This record gives sequence, C-alpha cells and structure tokens, in this order.
Amino acid sequence: MFPMLRQYILLFILIVLCGEVCSAQDSTQWRGPQRNGIYSEKGLLKSWPEKGPELIWSFQGLGAGHGNVGIAKDRAFVLGMPEKTGILYAFSLSGELLWKNEYGPEWSENYTGPRSTPVVVGDRVYFESGTGTVFCYNAVNGEQIWSVDLMAKFGGTKVTWGMAESLLIDGDRLFCTPGGTQNNVVALNRLNGETIWTSPGNGQPSAYCSPILVRHNQTSLIVTMTAKSVIGVDAVTGQFYWQVPQFQRNKIHANTPVYYQGSIYCSSELDQTNSGLLALKLSDDGKSVTTQWRNETFRNVMGGIIVTDDHIYGSVYQKGLWCCLRASDGQIVYQYNGLGDGIIIMADGMFYCYSEKGEVALVSASPSAFNVVSRFQVPLGTDQHWSHPVIYRGKLYIRHGNAVMVYDIKGA
Repeated sequence: MFPMLRQYILLFILIVLCGEVCSAQDSTQWRGPQRNGIYSEKGLLKSWPEKGPELIWSFQGLGAGHGNVGIAKDRAFVLGMPEKTGILYAFSLSGELLWKNEYGPEWSENYTGPRSTPVVVGDRVYFESGTGTVFCYNAVNGEQIWSVDLMAKFGGTKVTWGMAESLLIDGDRLFCTPGGTQNNVVALNRLNGETIWTSPGNGQPSAYCSPILVRHNQTSLIVTMTAKSVIGVDAVTGQFYWQVPQFQRNKIHANTPVYYQGSIYCSSELDQTNSGLLALKLSDDGKSVTTQWRNETFRNVMGGIIVTDDHIYGSVYQKGLWCCLRASDGQIVYQYNGLGDGIIIMADGMFYCYSEKGEVALVSASPSAFNVVSRFQVPLGTDQHWSHPVIYRGKLYIRHGNAVMVYDIKGA
C-alpha cells in the first residue's frame, strides 16, 4: 500500500511541476524566455515561399509605437498611441480584438509612441509607458490594478527619447530602472506595486536598456546599462556590486546584455572610447567583473545580438553588415553585406533577421557562412522598423508602427 501511495504522490508532484514548467514556457517576454533573443520553438519551416510565409491575420490602427507583442493566456498584447493617449490592446490568437484600454499620456516628443513590451504573469499584464509609469492590468478583462509613476516616486530622470524599458519579473518581484540619483534601480511587488527595495546603483540616468536576471552560481544579479556604464546589482537585496564604463555619444544603450557561460556581452554604438561590443567575465560569486575584450568596430544600437555555440551574431548599425565574431576574443570571423542591418532573433537553429528597410530574412548561419534562405518585405505599417519580431506556437509576430502581422511559420 505504502509503495503504491508513494508512486501516486510522486506522479502528482511530477504533474504539478510539469504544469508549472509548461505555464512558464507558454508566454513571451522581451527577446524570448531568457531575454537573449533565442526562442525555444521547434518544428519550424526551414524555407519560405517566394512571397513569404502565409499571413494569418493582421490589424491596422494601433497608432504610433515601437514595442513588441507580448503573448500569454491565449492572448496577444501590444501598446499603441493613436493620438497622445496610450492604449493597451488585447487580441485573441486568431486576431479578434478582445478589448482595448486607455492608460494615460504617452511619449509624443520624438519617435512617438510606447516602447515597452508587455509581459504577462498569471492573470496580469505589466508594462512601462514612455513617460515613465509602470502599469499592472488584469489580462482577462482589461481593468487596471495598480500603477507607479517612477518619475514622481523615485526621482527618475527624463531621458531624450522616452523610457524604453521592458519590465523584468522574477516571482513576485518586478525590476525596473527609474534612473534616479538615489533610486537608480528598484524592485516592486508585482501584486500591489509596493517597493521591495531601491538601489542607488551608480546614480546615472536610465539608458533605454531592458535588464536581465543572471543566475550565476549562488548569486542572482540584475544586469543593465545606464547612461555611461554596465552595472550589476543584487536581485535579492539591491546591493550595488560593480560597474564598467560603456559609452555611446547619445547615451543610448537600447540592447539588453546577454549572459553566456559566465560572461556578459553588451553592445552599443560608437563613441571615442569604451564603446562597441564589450565582454565581461563574472567572478565566481558574481560580485565583480573583469573585462575580457572590447571590439569597437562592431557597433549595434538596438538590433540585439545572438550568442550561440561560442560565436556572436548581429549587424553593424547603418553599415548594412552582418557579422560573426568569436565569443572568446571578439575577433570578427566574417562579414555579410547582402541584407540591410537590423534586428536578429533565433529559433530552431535558424536566424530571423528584420532589417530597418522592412525586409524579413530567414538565415542559416554558422561560423563559416551567413546564408539567406528566404526573405520577404513587410507589407503593412508605418514609421521605423524597430520592433523586434516574436515567435510563439509556430507563428511569427511582427509589429510595424500602427500594424501587427502574424505569419504561419510552422513546418509540415
């Protein structure tokens, strides 16, 4: 009897754990599950028809905006600004507009519209406006649950192109970067918006960067970039551990750092010194770093990089070049110039590259060659091609200004 009872208990535990894992994986956030641009989808097409994969549904009329689509609870969420008020839209996965809700003033000074990608945890959806307010909404019915004005509460610094951070959530903690001199990085309770901790960090303004959570040996770190630095802060206590200079002439660090095998890779555009692509080696306890190398010829503002199989892939800003570099020393292995520079993500062994000219390419890349297998031109939308594509359940989601397009990329 007891052995059989133990088996039932173990089976129940496995079912619960599997459910939790599946639930955790059945959602999207900024640049994928680990924020490194790599999606875990399998069984995707290895080539597309001449005009591109099948367009399943689209929606026009979102208004201005540059944020990605966030997906969970069988819904797709996206932010837009038809006039000067931000709107949170909720769609079914078949394209039906389920509800939309105005949340308040949005960024309307330059490159207008929201920048944040909604993230869903449980029945709640979270995002940050371009004017610096964090919101929590009910993902089912669209009712606002709470909001926190980072500028008013934490002395956040207004930045030139508006707050562009996509929120990071771990358990019941929500992390963001007001960029205040005393409250530089903060952790909020995601359930009620109350402050868990604030960190003075290095006191520099926010720099359009979305943070990552790094679990390194026994330490959990929040790693992000502020106006002139890469910084590491304890995720549990908010203790400020380290900073390394990272410059960009306009103080734009829109690329999220990438963690790979004990190292952190950060990419920015140019300045006179301490710019470009930077590799940092974490100490065993994660409380300090050493600079491994810096490549100042590889300059990427917001297209992201992919680090896989000991190599780094990405494009050079405004040069029309795609590069493969060795992760060990930052040396360029090769360059490819047959596709406009832009955004890169990865799934099922293939790269998805979205150029600033509006072309989407399916790429088979290795340390020996960059091979564009298929490509198509995005047919709808407005303004800049800056929103990062999202892959979810065999579908490719592309947001271009006032339009969202959903393509079927599932293999046979």
